[in-house]
Amino acid sequence: MAILRLMSDATYRIGEAAEILGVRVETLRRWEREGKLTPVRSEGGQRLVPAAEIARLLAERGERPRIASQSVRNRFPGVVTEVKRDKLAATVELLAGPHRILAFVTREAVDEMGLVPGMRAVATVKATNVMLEVDE
Repeated sequence: MAILRLMSDATYRIGEAAEILGVRVETLRRWEREGKLTPVRSEGGQRLVPAAEIARLLAERGERPRIASQSVRNRFPGVVTEVKRDKLAATVELLAGPHRILAFVTREAVDEMGLVPGMRAVATVKATNVMLEVDE
């Protein structure tokens, strides 16, 4: 999968990974023993969880967070997998569970938010018109 390859260098400390997944650190250690999670080790021996592992676990659960202030159907929490900047515009790719989302935004917005591959973000989608077409 090309999307997961893009995130291969991004890792989170085990405590950060537990927070993202909504579980305790002990749960992640148990998942490692059970083979459900494959962390890597830092030079100092600390567990680091690849962003791809977090995305996989989130996708397997298929849960969507409840957000009271906005429509949950239009919010996609995920991990930034790629950022391409031009002079004025930028494209940001986000992996949100099984969904790959591309956003076309200003470069200024990307710079102000400090968007880089491996960081968490939420894509909010508002579309008034979506069309699909295939060859017959």
